[in-house]
Amino acid sequence: MKNSVVVCLALLALSQFSTPTQAAPATAGLQLIAEGLTSPMALAPLPNGRLLVADQIGVIRLLEKDGKLTDTPVLSLTNRLSAINHGTFDERGLLSLALHPQFERNRRLFAIYTAPRRTSAPVDYDCTLRLSEFTIPNSEPLRIDPESERILLEVDKPYFNHNGGRMAFGPEGLLYLSVGDGGGPKGCDFGNGHAPEGNGQNTRTLLAKILRLDVNGSDASRGTPYRIPLDNPFASGQNGLPEIYAYGVRNPWSLSFDRGGKRELFACDVGQMRWEEVNIIRRGGNYGWPLREGFDGFNRESPDLAPTSKPTSGLKGEPFIDPVAVYKNVSGWKGDPQAMGNSITGGYLYRGKALPELTGSFVFGDWAGIQGQPQGRLFVSRPTQDGKPWPIDLIRVGRPYGCVCAFGEDNDGELYLLTNASTGLTPNGGKIWKLIPKPSL
Repeated sequence: MKNSVVVCLALLALSQFSTPTQAAPATAGLQLIAEGLTSPMALAPLPNGRLLVADQIGVIRLLEKDGKLTDTPVLSLTNRLSAINHGTFDERGLLSLALHPQFERNRRLFAIYTAPRRTSAPVDYDCTLRLSEFTIPNSEPLRIDPESERILLEVDKPYFNHNGGRMAFGPEGLLYLSVGDGGGPKGCDFGNGHAPEGNGQNTRTLLAKILRLDVNGSDASRGTPYRIPLDNPFASGQNGLPEIYAYGVRNPWSLSFDRGGKRELFACDVGQMRWEEVNIIRRGGNYGWPLREGFDGFNRESPDLAPTSKPTSGLKGEPFIDPVAVYKNVSGWKGDPQAMGNSITGGYLYRGKALPELTGSFVFGDWAGIQGQPQGRLFVSRPTQDGKPWPIDLIRVGRPYGCVCAFGEDNDGELYLLTNASTGLTPNGGKIWKLIPKPSL
């Protein structure tokens, strides 16, 4: 195993919603597990404890149980990706992985990545978000034939950013995935490829949505390699696209199920200027974008200014669903000491055994802390019993890791931090850390 780097973590209450806790702060450590990546985006734990690692540049590598990261990729999709700005900031590339719940029987692996604009898309669009499945042979060394790819779903995107592209299987075996609002240079759900009311409130586009698919069969009547769950909110197709499970999101940069408790679905939604938010996703839920951000309304013309109204329902009269936790974005709250970051990164509700003081708490982070600076942060948010917003505590680790790209979870519910050394796609700057107990001094 690589040399362990242990960093002391101290949880310091900084919540704007509650007074700091009087109990002794929880502590933990970070152990460096692997390095030499560019920008790790997702982990998929194999049944034998090894981990598949998705690197944004388009390769999947194998992390052995002894901490060795294999040099030869398990799968390379570099020649199937849309253009990527290597060395600088980009949101395109290989974005997530998931194993089928019955993987040991069917060997199915799912991946989401940005492919070149397909010919059926408008000529001025940037790329196509693609959900595909692959077959992993039951042999060693582990290698995936790229020709085993089966494309399940494609969503055309007008711009390079706000892809979403996170996914998770639910406890009922259905696949959930996030799609961003389409992006654009000014954001605010404006521009080419955006509906006048915003894609978030338009149920006739898959952009700005949480989707739910049954990938265990196909639908000949619709010509799709997946089926629509009968209880999807628009399954009939009359009032919205049948793939939609929830809507009104901007750029969900996490999607994870609580492996215990109520098995709830969590999504961290990246804000525009003022608020970053943690949501629990409900079937048919409208989360407000672009009519609101966090608990506030949203000023689409001047996103850095406080809104003058606070809408509580969507265009159909449906009530918005509130976030469970929010924090201020440094871009919209310049100089405010309570501003905690600039781009939320999710996140899991912790159910492991190594850190009992975090059990039942949502662990997540912020990508860079300050725009343009590799100063990511880690947070924990603890559920409240009175329905009030969950307080957010900052996990102080200094700056040993750079930008927080994503989180991962292994078969035991233990958590991993996936980082990059800069805000761009810097070769060999990507690392994988494991959250561990603070060692005794």
